Amino acid sequence: MKTETVLSYFNSETVVDHYESAAQKIGLWKSEEKIFQQIFKLEDSILELGCGVGRISFGLHELGYKNLLATDYAKNMIQRARALSKRLGYSLPFRVCDATNLEFEDGVFEGVIFGFNGIMQIPKESNRILALKEIYRVLKKDGLFVFTSHLRSNPKYQAYWAEEQRVWSKGEQKKSLDDFGDRFESTDMGDVYIHVPDQASMEALVQDVGFQVEIVVPRSIIANEDPNVREFSDDCAFWILRKK
Repeated sequence: MKTETVLSYFNSETVVDHYESAAQKIGLWKSEEKIFQQIFKLEDSILELGCGVGRISFGLHELGYKNLLATDYAKNMIQRARALSKRLGYSLPFRVCDATNLEFEDGVFEGVIFGFNGIMQIPKESNRILALKEIYRVLKKDGLFVFTSHLRSNPKYQAYWAEEQRVWSKGEQKKSLDDFGDRFESTDMGDVYIHVPDQASMEALVQDVGFQVEIVVPRSIIANEDPNVREFSDDCAFWILRKK
């Protein structure tokens, strides 16, 4: 899967409109608010990757977080986020940023957030590892990294992954896919890529980078989300990792 293919989806006007609507009408999920307030202090320096049009960063700002930097690889998302921030009267910084090649010095953030399964929309495992290494690098010692993902163990999709296993074992998977767990599906907004990891393999991968896994917990266990949140996003798992 080419990075440009994924990026073109997130730069499309339809998708940017969808993310702007989420920033204005959905805001922080109950689960996000609960986790962020438990693990981050209001004065912590926090980097958000894959910020879209600012749904999470606007929510954190409204909770009183003062030291936020919101970034996304899709320039159209950042342009829209800046415009929305101006209309809201906020002074949040938004910047185009590649998560696999961060432009920051070592050990400058207390926290990093990669919300809404964003890290799993980086194509190729090798690139996701690059992103994890960069996140580890820019975190301070004992800093925390929070991200979400779907998991292949979700009972709702057992039959789907069993069929995918059969297809991959025969080498008949879509040629655009790189790793087992990849999905590239047509939606009303265009063709969207996401990787769905196996929890045990993902835990081993982040530990190889140097992270300590603090917790992996389903969103539905953390909070009973409003219907509009559940419509916006299926249940997912929150990962909290610590830089040792």
